[in-house]
Amino acid sequence: QVQLVESGGGLVQAGDSLRLSCATSGRVFNTYHMGWFRQAPGKEREFVAAVSRGSVTTNYADSVKGRFTISRDNAKYTLALQMNGLKPEDTAVYYCAASARLLYSIRLSDFGSWGQGTQVTVSS
Repeated sequence: QVQLVESGGGLVQAGDSLRLSCATSGRVFNTYHMGWFRQAPGKEREFVAAVSRGSVTTNYADSVKGRFTISRDNAKYTLALQMNGLKPEDTAVYYCAASARLLYSIRLSDFGSWGQGTQVTVSS
């Protein structure tokens, strides 16, 4: 498994931007498909965005499409999520996740490594 540590969360106002980062444990990063998920209080964890190991493919939840951008730097072993136009409904704990599966997938169950999460709170 790969070690994942998120950072960059915080309290912002609606319309603001935040950039989340996920630091990983090293060279194996390049062998993983990566994703961001989030969990709001009282709700199940849900998919936000994902990127394939070679950055060929990206996917976004409909609720964030056009506002969030996922990116990875395979030279620095880091994953990022640029979040623009934040809304109160984006409030959640955001998790970085890694999938070692051969085929790219956005299914939560396909991601076997998880970070501890970083809190994002958007006030109206």
